[in-house]
Amino acid sequence: MSGHEFQSHFEVSGDVDHTDKSTNLTEENVQEMRYILDRYPQPRSAIMPMLHYVQSVDGRISPAGVKVTAELVGVSEAQVNGVATFYTMYKRRPAGKQHVGVCVTSLCAIMGGDYILDACEKHLGIKAGETTPDGSVSLEAVECNAACDFAPVMMVNWEFMDNMTPDTAVELIDKLRADEPVQSTRGATITSWKEAERVLAGFSDGRADEGPTAGHASLTGLNIAAEKGWSAPDPANLPAPELKQEEQK
Repeated sequence: MSGHEFQSHFEVSGDVDHTDKSTNLTEENVQEMRYILDRYPQPRSAIMPMLHYVQSVDGRISPAGVKVTAELVGVSEAQVNGVATFYTMYKRRPAGKQHVGVCVTSLCAIMGGDYILDACEKHLGIKAGETTPDGSVSLEAVECNAACDFAPVMMVNWEFMDNMTPDTAVELIDKLRADEPVQSTRGATITSWKEAERVLAGFSDGRADEGPTAGHASLTGLNIAAEKGWSAPDPANLPAPELKQEEQK
């Protein structure tokens, strides 16, 4: 066993933390949530980006955020809560200034993902699913980042950090905690988790064109095809498939 077997994302409760009533939401924030709502022909489609927006303000899915979202969309708080508690990108406890995820699924695990997570836990003094006491870093064991060609990978505020090792993971965490500049391997300069959540809510931070659009490993097959002059056949020149007798009836 790897030592990182499946655990409930929130062991105490399947609900948002209703004991913490604090919120930073203001009327100006509510107006921005209305702006999000206006972009969607079907109001329910705005629930997910609005929840990301709530996290960009409160650092978690707050009871106040659930209430405002439900009122604006025109659904019950239970329905909003159902969305917030289904997806692990929504945090029911405060996340850190920087949110670090370590992929421990299949190829990343084979390539050392478990060792990387162990190193992060020991260095931070917390377990996956927890936040450091100073609020600087939260840590998560992530299931498949869809970046197997760069395994093992980590994410910081949903930005990729490729081909990691335990040593480079610890170095990365130290830079984040010291507020040193960190560049995602294939993306923008790392800002903060709250700022990343605002982008996921649909507000541009002007960084969309930072970094390469694809990494070298993802382009290997395409580059080989270009070197050899390979191309996909024209569908118009392909013979029509022969139908089996039973398919012709």
